[in-house]
Amino acid sequence: MEQVRASAAWVASRSSHVVVDSAGIEKAVENIQEIPRIEWDFEGIHYFDDGPLTVQYLFVLDALNFCFWPDKDLSYDHLASGLKEALENDKSVFDADRLQKYTGPELRELLKWPRPLPLEDERTRLLHEVGFELERNFGGKASNLVESCEKSAAKLVATITSHFPGFRDHSVYKGHQVFLYKRAQIFAADLYGAFKGRGYGEFKDIGSITIFADYIVPAVLQQLGVLKYSSNLIKMIESDCELSSGSEEEVELRACSIYAVEKMRDLLRVKSGKQVLSIELDLWLWAFGVRSTSLQHHRTLSIYY
Repeated sequence: MEQVRASAAWVASRSSHVVVDSAGIEKAVENIQEIPRIEWDFEGIHYFDDGPLTVQYLFVLDALNFCFWPDKDLSYDHLASGLKEALENDKSVFDADRLQKYTGPELRELLKWPRPLPLEDERTRLLHEVGFELERNFGGKASNLVESCEKSAAKLVATITSHFPGFRDHSVYKGHQVFLYKRAQIFAADLYGAFKGRGYGEFKDIGSITIFADYIVPAVLQQLGVLKYSSNLIKMIESDCELSSGSEEEVELRACSIYAVEKMRDLLRVKSGKQVLSIELDLWLWAFGVRSTSLQHHRTLSIYY
């Protein structure tokens, strides 16, 4: 996880399209009245049975948790609740051997989605990869993957990105490798939230996890004055111009978000005298973004977020 923090800081120190504003950080922190606790949605969109099947569900969910915006009607809630219903109807639906065989139309049928999914071929490819690697190295079970990491969130992220190429969320920026690891980290956070920090969700180093650099977090940070965009980047976002995955603008948006929230976290620790988790700040920023009616985010076709 130090690779994520260090490479994000490296980008922030050299970025030209996105700038982290220290005064904006201080003002944003002053306006945070309470940091939300990480609470899982047991009754709504997510599956939970307090056992290995929940871990399998979460790993499949986070393998597919990316790129909803090209379809204006599709959202994370559709994905989570669709997978939940499929699992409730058939407990073997996410068995490793079955994951390796799903086609795009079959995935659509699982989710009860009426038309092709954004990046549908990539989604099915990642399901095949997850099934294959789980079967080859972890007895077909994501719970074995989690147990092999000995209650370390950082080791879990490292293990996932080592075994599952589809989770290797990194880019090259000005000749320097940048590590972001959104979906691998969010799997650790989902386990922590679902199991309330116990059992499969017990991590001795949950504080090592950073925020999950996606579309919404940079937009919220910009609205709060924490991030400042160049005039050209503002025009690109306002005109819904697609930013290429791995472009300087896209990497700066995500890396500067991680760096800025780490600075916010440090300031909050001093202010409150308590430990503050980056995943708690991510939740606060996400909730802020969901409530906003004027938020405009960047658009990138990517399997990583």
